[in-house]
Amino acid sequence: QVQLVESGGGLVQPGGSLGLSCAASGNIFILNTMGWYRQAPGKQRELVAAITGDTTTTGGIPKYADSVKGRFTISRDNRKNMVFLQMNSLKLEDTAVYYCHLHQVQQDYWGQGTQVTVSS
Repeated sequence: QVQLVESGGGLVQPGGSLGLSCAASGNIFILNTMGWYRQAPGKQRELVAAITGDTTTTGGIPKYADSVKGRFTISRDNRKNMVFLQMNSLKLEDTAVYYCHLHQVQQDYWGQGTQVTVSS
């Protein structure tokens, strides 16, 4: 079994920055994909960013939703089974619950979610 525990999030003004972290534990395979999704009230859960895994410490191929390109950066530490999301130039529309996600061996795992609120 796999467990994902997120940290970070909170309240920030427009234009500000926040960082999210997610630690995975359990039966983790190297060649997985980790990422972040978000869900705003009344909307479907959507992919924010994801990064593949490889045998290097921090390697992986990232991909981003068009809405966050140039503002958000995803990274990972394969030794610690962690994934990070640095969010800069935050906008009101970035407000949502952010979920850590891991995909491996054709299975999906989710964290409990962490609230990010962008408000003046």
